[in-house]
Amino acid sequence: MLRALFLAAPGAGKGTQGPALAERYGVPYVATGDMLREHVAADTPLGRAAKEHMDSGGLVPDELVVEMVSNRLARPTPLPGFVLDGFPRTLRQAMAAYEWGKDNDRTFDAVISLEVPRDELIRRVQERQRQSGRDDDDLDTFRHRLEVYDRDTQPLIAFYRDRGILLEIEGTGTVTDIQTRIFTALRDAGHGLQGQGGADSDVAPAVT
Repeated sequence: MLRALFLAAPGAGKGTQGPALAERYGVPYVATGDMLREHVAADTPLGRAAKEHMDSGGLVPDELVVEMVSNRLARPTPLPGFVLDGFPRTLRQAMAAYEWGKDNDRTFDAVISLEVPRDELIRRVQERQRQSGRDDDDLDTFRHRLEVYDRDTQPLIAFYRDRGILLEIEGTGTVTDIQTRIFTALRDAGHGLQGQGGADSDVAPAVT
């Protein structure tokens, strides 16, 4: 049962690749951005507290995100597997997630870092903004989101590399090309599929 995190800059493709990976491994896809937008749309206390940070391109405070995600993963019982997108985004969140994972036997098997050049990220988000009209895809807001990522989230690369679970994946090319790189890297790291047939089924998952 896979427990994975997608770690990448805004616009790198987490929202495309995350659901595909979750479906392949038969686990829930948990996207903090989607959950936060749902809270904003429902005008919950958490949504109201988070909205001003989201609108400006800043990170939602750690305590709000940790509470939201831990509640999602823990109710009614801890999920045995999942693909996370958007959490953790700071070292403080990463350490909180690691402690929660140890306490609940749910530490990450793999952290997938999608590597995409900045000019490609900007091209993608401009296209996405034209299609969706999302406020946080405004170019100035997006550039600020990249600055926040560099400052607060990029340090997680070294954190997970030191833990020996980081998989660095080239995030350019077709959706299928990128999926293939991700699936291959997971298989080669010992996180193959079991009991579902196919080329990955004979690879046992690594012990976390």
